[in-house]
Parts: sequence; C-alpha cells; structure tokens
Amino acid sequence: MSQPPQKSRWLPLESNPNVMNKFAQKLGMPKEWQYVDIYSLDLLDIVPKPVAAVLILFPISKKYEDFCKEEQTKIKQDGQEVSPNLMFIKQTIGNACGTIALLHSIANNTEKMQLSGFLSNFIEKTKSMTPEERASFLESDEGLCAAHEESAQEGQTEPPPREEHTELHFLTLVSKDGYIYEMDGRKQHPVNHGPTTDEGFLQDAAAVCQQFMNRDKAELRFTLIALSKNPDL
Repeated sequence: MSQPPQKSRWLPLESNPNVMNKFAQKLGMPKEWQYVDIYSLDLLDIVPKPVAAVLILFPISKKYEDFCKEEQTKIKQDGQEVSPNLMFIKQTIGNACGTIALLHSIANNTEKMQLSGFLSNFIEKTKSMTPEERASFLESDEGLCAAHEESAQEGQTEPPPREEHTELHFLTLVSKDGYIYEMDGRKQHPVNHGPTTDEGFLQDAAAVCQQFMNRDKAELRFTLIALSKNPDL
C-alpha cells in the first residue's frame, strides 16, 4: 500500500495514555473518558468498561503491506458494508497517525460523550465533508498542529526527527451500527471486520488485534490502547 501524499510532517505521538489523555482533553474530550493500556489480550477483564475504541500501534512491514494489497483486491471484488454514520479521515500529514487515530476514536463515539472546543468544532464543520476534505481541514488548523507538537514532546522518550519515516503506525477500531470497523487514514476507506455489540466490542476488537499479530509472529512491537469510561468519575 503506497503512502498517501503528505504536504507536511509532524513529530510522532508516543503511545503513552497519559500523553494521549492530556492531548485529547485539551482538544475537548471530557474527563469521563480516558485512554488506558491493554497490557495483554489475556487480561481484558482488567480494562475499564465500557470501551468505545481500541487503538493499535504496530510496525508496517512488507508482510503487512502485501496483506493490505490482497485485502483491497478482495474488497473491490466482493464489496463490503460500510456505515454512512462513520467519520473517516484521510492522513495527509506525515507522522500524524497518532492524532488521526485519536480523532477516529472520539469522532465515531459522539453519542457517548459531550465534546467541546476543537473536537466539537471539527465534527460540526466537517461532518458533511469527504475524508480528503477533512484531511485538508486538519492541515490548515494551526491550533491542532501546535497542540500535537506540544504533546509529541511530552512523552517518556525523545521523539525522532520529523523528517524521519517511522516504521510504527497507529490505527483505530470502533463499533458503529452493529459492526466493528478498522479506521486507518492510510487506507482508501474503513474496513469492516464483522458484527459486534457494545458488550462484546472489546473481545471482538481483541480478535482483530490478534489477526494483526498473527501476520508476523516474530514481531513483538505491538501496543494496544483502549478508550474507556473512567470508573472513578
């Protein structure tokens, strides 16, 4: 799968829930929701519920790129059901996959949370736009760029130079209208991974995550993060 055209590059966002929560709350996510680590697919019981989305950070390898080409061919041949209620955003900014993943996780769960600030404004202004037009909207938003840059420098590790093409990539799994969807701004459209329910979403998302891991069992660089309701609020 070829890289999307990228007009600008940001610093990569670290897969650190504390950094993500501070960033998302600055953009207008309520504190009743939080990003938390999923430490193991065998420890889903300790993940706070309900879960609105699951973010995956994983390496883009040749095996993965080859799989994506096969997947796209199959979708073109067989088609797929895609909810018209999904908000999908193309990624046209280099190293912005972390921010795109956050936006996908929040913008597709507006019925669960009361948003404010940038997030509320973004969703209202772009709800009738195409995925490409939403990408252009993000490119022109200097406030979002500044907030991202600040958050990218707050992680526990030194961010790589913005010119560097990182191997690791974020995408998001969300539930919408009875199906689980993969939201990846590098792809042409969301990918339907089959039926799900609100109660079974985390288990179904874990099964999709396992498929990612099974494609390259020698690869250990997988990080999973859930967007969960904060049990203390």
